[in-house]
Amino acid sequence: MPKKAISVTLQAENLTWLKGRAQAAGARSVSDVLDRLVTEARTRGAGGMIRSVVGTIDIDPSDPLLDTADEYIQGLFAESLSRPLLVKEGKGSYKPGKRKHHG
Repeated sequence: MPKKAISVTLQAENLTWLKGRAQAAGARSVSDVLDRLVTEARTRGAGGMIRSVVGTIDIDPSDPLLDTADEYIQGLFAESLSRPLLVKEGKGSYKPGKRKHHG
């Protein structure tokens, strides 16, 4: 499909992002990246609001009515809580101030 030159006005942050995407993707130009983004949005519907969740989750074929879903989620939650939690505190930056003498 032939390409057609147009003029596009973008916010500076968006242009910087596009330039970064072009470099990271090894694209020939910002125009190529913008063209890919528009093509993807147009063909996959990524440009608008999501109107359906069809195909976004997998339901176990052995439990199509989700009869055991509560127990499964509770098990995942309990498993998560049973894992050790590693917490590290940053080094303190305590610096004593000068003492004031009351005299």
